[in-house]
Amino acid sequence: MDRIFKTEIEQGRRFEFGKNWKRFLTFLNEERIIEAENSLKDKLGLTDLEGKTFLDIGSGSGLFSLAARRLGGRVHSLDYDPDSIACTEELKHRYCDRDSQWTIERGSVLDTDYLAALGQFDIVYSWGVLHHTGQMWKALENVVPLVANGGRLFISIYNDGGRSSKMWRQVKVAYNQSSPPLRGLIVGLALMRLWGPTTVRDLLTGQPFKTWRSYSQHRGMSPLPDVVDWVGGYPFEVAKPEEIFEFYRQREFTLQYLKTCAGGHGCNEYVFQKQ
Repeated sequence: MDRIFKTEIEQGRRFEFGKNWKRFLTFLNEERIIEAENSLKDKLGLTDLEGKTFLDIGSGSGLFSLAARRLGGRVHSLDYDPDSIACTEELKHRYCDRDSQWTIERGSVLDTDYLAALGQFDIVYSWGVLHHTGQMWKALENVVPLVANGGRLFISIYNDGGRSSKMWRQVKVAYNQSSPPLRGLIVGLALMRLWGPTTVRDLLTGQPFKTWRSYSQHRGMSPLPDVVDWVGGYPFEVAKPEEIFEFYRQREFTLQYLKTCAGGHGCNEYVFQKQ
């Protein structure tokens, strides 16, 4: 696994998500953790996770594994990126050191033998991950057996924006195949494209950087690491909401919650319940 991962990075075929998440941890505070907890409660329609098992596929920074554990869930975190695993372990060390109800492993959602050994969970969570595997539809299929009967699947998948998605895919390829200085330039240009109009609007309404400062209310995230994640995030696949809905309907899941990005370039969020 290490050899394959390193080769993909060297060849510009994979973004090092974990290194970006390490930067995010410098921004993490209690307010952001509470926002992550609220996001889980709101989207899942629950007040806590007491007595429930929670699988975090692609744990990244570890923030939502931490949120799930603080809500009372028994958590299993997995990620393919070794630096993401290190981030998740760091959060466990900070907040839940030696907690036997939170386990962390390096693994791949494309490894069916590994997944089969995990068993089933009340909640399977994978936000913004499965479209970065290089085999999105296989990953979407592989999570199905992990959800217990009556359990919930909470995923987010990049919206298919047509030409816009194709353009951003080219940006991501260019970023991952570029030298560090050029990567900085690409991020700078993307920052102006993604945040310029909003920043100007805030200035004109007499509330400079209001949206930037309040960004933590979006799942506890931070804007700059999110921009880097968006620009560099590769492999990259997209899907229309109706495609995801139909895929899981055929596998006897019912849609409980849907939030679209209104045709934009972000993620559509889905919560399905397994019948």
